[in-house]
Amino acid sequence: MDFDSAKEIADRAMDHMIRENVPLTPNNFTVWFNYCLGTPPDLKRTIDILVGNKRKFDSFVCDDLRSMYIATPGVNAPAAQNISEQLALVMSQAQQYLATAITDNRDHIREIDGVATQADQGINPRSLIESLMGALSSAASRASVLESNFTEASQELDTIRTSLRDAEERAKTDTLTALPNRRALEEFFRMAQMRAMEVEDPLSLLMLDIDHFKKFNDTYGHSVGDQVIRLIASVLRERVRENDLPARYGGEELIAVLPGADLATCHEVAERIRATVAGCHLTRRSTGESLPDISVSIGVAQFRPGESMATLIERCDRALYKAKAEGRNRVVSEDDLTDADCAA
Repeated sequence: MDFDSAKEIADRAMDHMIRENVPLTPNNFTVWFNYCLGTPPDLKRTIDILVGNKRKFDSFVCDDLRSMYIATPGVNAPAAQNISEQLALVMSQAQQYLATAITDNRDHIREIDGVATQADQGINPRSLIESLMGALSSAASRASVLESNFTEASQELDTIRTSLRDAEERAKTDTLTALPNRRALEEFFRMAQMRAMEVEDPLSLLMLDIDHFKKFNDTYGHSVGDQVIRLIASVLRERVRENDLPARYGGEELIAVLPGADLATCHEVAERIRATVAGCHLTRRSTGESLPDISVSIGVAQFRPGESMATLIERCDRALYKAKAEGRNRVVSEDDLTDADCAA
């Protein structure tokens, strides 16, 4: 990218940040520079949805966007590099073991051929037996060493396989809540979407947002705020069904994909989540101080065959926004949306 192009994109990014009241920090600028650049496309689509619904872009939201769409791919790069190096080493050792096995096999054949030649020449049978036993003993000894080497290499491969599985799991897990992250959400939705269209099963989605979370966070600090997010994540995980996927969508927003659930079922699940959260009573661990009760607003929507996840989320997000506008601590379905809500 030349200087003029980079400057034009940077200027557009700054204009967007000022218009949306985004704190002018280097990390936030990275998010909006990439937004104006159009990469990755999911980042631009997500920000467009948030802008369309008049969401505020504080540092927390921008940090989540950066970690989900920009920073995340590089988080496990050192681990991936280490695994790659380990795998290359094991492969090199395996090649050496195989080369040794081939060489040994040829030597064994030559030794046995030598014993056979001696038998044809009428050599003393006792001497022949001793020679043959020596050759077989040597072959068995070397084979034992090779077997041990291959067993060790196999164990190292098992360790690498486990490391890869763990790295893959970490790459799909939100570090704060231990819920699946955006990457896992997208993979799960693609599979659920295909199944819903193949067998004509319903598929629904709920999105929740913690009411007045910014004020709560500003008053009691980020540490307490993080505890609240983890609490809500725990409630979400416990109240959805085993075959559903709860995930962290961003900031204080959580989401759940419910395969096989129609809109009414999804609404019932969302209401159970809302009621459970409303019944929680918080206490600051360090002081025992009672904290204000918290609540969540939830929007629910049902998948329409052929639509993208972004379209479904946008409809669900509009229902959530309506729940906020109507007083919070409530569940709103896409069926409750008016033409004015959809045009907003």
